[in-house]
Amino acid sequence: MHAHDQTPAVPDVGNGHDATTTERGSFAVARCICGWAGPARRSRDRARLDAAGHMAAPPGGRGA
Repeated sequence: MHAHDQTPAVPDVGNGHDATTTERGSFAVARCICGWAGPARRSRDRARLDAAGHMAAPPGGRGA
């Protein structure tokens, strides 16, 4: 595994979420320990934004 294969997206803010981005080929996917996964993106920045949005969403909201 390369260092860029899994990078922290945003720090855990204590709400039960810990999102990271994982690269698969030319796509990046945001995933969380709660089971949530964002859509595959060609842009690492977009995947990181997906993760940040998920972590900022209130529990039980759209992003959870």
